[in-house]
Amino acid sequence: MSKIEKVLFTGKTHTTPAAGNVRRAHGKLDIQLSPGRDAAPEHVFTSIESHPTAEQLFAGAWSACYIAAIGLAAQQRKIALPDGLAVDIEVDLGQSGAEYFLQARLNVTLPGIAHEQATELAHAADAICPYSKAVRGNIDVAINVVTA
Repeated sequence: MSKIEKVLFTGKTHTTPAAGNVRRAHGKLDIQLSPGRDAAPEHVFTSIESHPTAEQLFAGAWSACYIAAIGLAAQQRKIALPDGLAVDIEVDLGQSGAEYFLQARLNVTLPGIAHEQATELAHAADAICPYSKAVRGNIDVAINVVTA
């Protein structure tokens, strides 16, 4: 796997389950997610500027999937998720020589949960999430867990 020498752009998203939405860090993209397959579709996609970048869209889709995977991992372990659960994903577009690459950081906030247990949930979600599976071994991904 190649390392990025120079970051050209970073797409960032902030996702929370309580509000059921994905927000692009600078307000260029807000997505209201549907509550699940049995409920009526409630998709709302608002582009505040002319268009979000591919990195923002990828981070938004990945964060929506990943936060659902955290919920599934918590349910399997009978762990109640705290208020304040959030996933912030940053996807970098970068260059090494003449080649272009991606790398990502998943910043998982699980306030009030023991750090060891929160880290276990974050890694279990990474094993469940199809987006995480798709990039595994293809791009550098760091998972950071915040419990305070």
